Amino acid sequence: MAHSSTPNRILPLLAALAGAIPASAQLPANSTVSFAPQAGASFMKMSISDPGNGFWTLHYSPDLANWYPFQAIKVNNSGYAVNLHLLENTPRAFYRASYDAAQQTGSNSVDQSLLLPALADNFSNPSLPPHFLTPQIVAQDNAPPNNPTTDAGATLGRVLFYDKRLSANNSVSCSSCHQQEHGFSDPRQFSIGFEGGATRRNSMGLTNAKYYQRGHFFWDERADTLEDQVLGPIQNDVEMGLTLGELVSKVAAEDFYAELFTDAFGDDTVTSNRISRALAQFVRSIISTESKFDLGRASNFSNFTAQENQGRGLFNGRGRCDTCHGSDNFVPNNVFNNGLENPYPDPGVGGITGRPQDLGKFKVPSLRNIALTGPYMHDGRFNTLEEVVEFYNSQIVDHPNLAPQLRDGRPPRPGQPPQPGGPIRLNLSPAERNALVAFLHTLTDPNLATAPKFSDPFDYGD
Repeated sequence: MAHSSTPNRILPLLAALAGAIPASAQLPANSTVSFAPQAGASFMKMSISDPGNGFWTLHYSPDLANWYPFQAIKVNNSGYAVNLHLLENTPRAFYRASYDAAQQTGSNSVDQSLLLPALADNFSNPSLPPHFLTPQIVAQDNAPPNNPTTDAGATLGRVLFYDKRLSANNSVSCSSCHQQEHGFSDPRQFSIGFEGGATRRNSMGLTNAKYYQRGHFFWDERADTLEDQVLGPIQNDVEMGLTLGELVSKVAAEDFYAELFTDAFGDDTVTSNRISRALAQFVRSIISTESKFDLGRASNFSNFTAQENQGRGLFNGRGRCDTCHGSDNFVPNNVFNNGLENPYPDPGVGGITGRPQDLGKFKVPSLRNIALTGPYMHDGRFNTLEEVVEFYNSQIVDHPNLAPQLRDGRPPRPGQPPQPGGPIRLNLSPAERNALVAFLHTLTDPNLATAPKFSDPFDYGD
């Protein structure tokens, strides 16, 4: 690709460049190279997509006849991009990128591959507000004694979380389905796996997973611990497609992991157990404490608008929302059937236990960052919070396993226990429904959605 002081020459020179690339040059499988002029800018962008994460060379030529090595490139995590500017005192510059299979012998250190801070991020001892230090919240912590969160362990987990090598063809990572800007969930109804197949359930947000007291994970709670859960998608034949043996081999083959495993565990031995522990540490470190709700907690919510305070009153009162989303983490210690339909095509917990009384029951997620995590429900059927509120207001379907919190109780007969009624009908006015939605938006933590320590740590060039 050419870059000259006359931008209109760039595209015509593509043909000349094609003849300048050696006929023997072969790109690795599924890789691409592109050169894109940037409108109104004095540079063009070169992008390399290489699932094999190879070593490349960028060459420069002043005349398309003589080529000179200009920059050595190591692709990290399947992608690299660089802005190519006009060289000083050079009227024009031509570039090409080449890959040589015989030169794939370089080492790959942490400094070459990752953009980690010189001083490790604080994952192990975050500053928590007083309402996160109450006995109720402390008791919700599901971290096992043998896997406390450490700075080095969570740093390793962060890199693994974003590493596409954890999939069979290096195309997806944990973060592909749990995106930071979407509250560590997926804006698609169903996530897309390594071969383009769709998952059968919506990706649940990970915010404050540390405080799910039951400690079981997935919508049907089939994983007994978070340490078990993080290995599940990696082994799933739709999501990431690896065996644990393949996972260990791929991670151990990457040079920079030796340093990260040594920092986290004392030596560079890679095991699936260590991978699961590190990933679980990182996920448990994703804690939301800086939402508008958190800021208002210490001032009796004087920072709330009248509408937001009305919604808070409804949430904790006539709306009954707090009966399933209790505590300042807005997550229960239970599974519920919330009356989406009868029968449920997806049996939920009942599909794991085989018990009729568990049919249609699902893990209830935290409402932290709920405005970022749509679509909603285990099958992603609702696109907006307004739809969710209207469902609980007027659309709950009767089911034998419907949660008692979602039923209208009948007055007890003499000598008899209270009788369950039908699904509740809250009959909220449009203004009240809008107030509830406004309150739910106060649970958004914008800092968590952009915090560098939870972001992709790989170096992709420019």
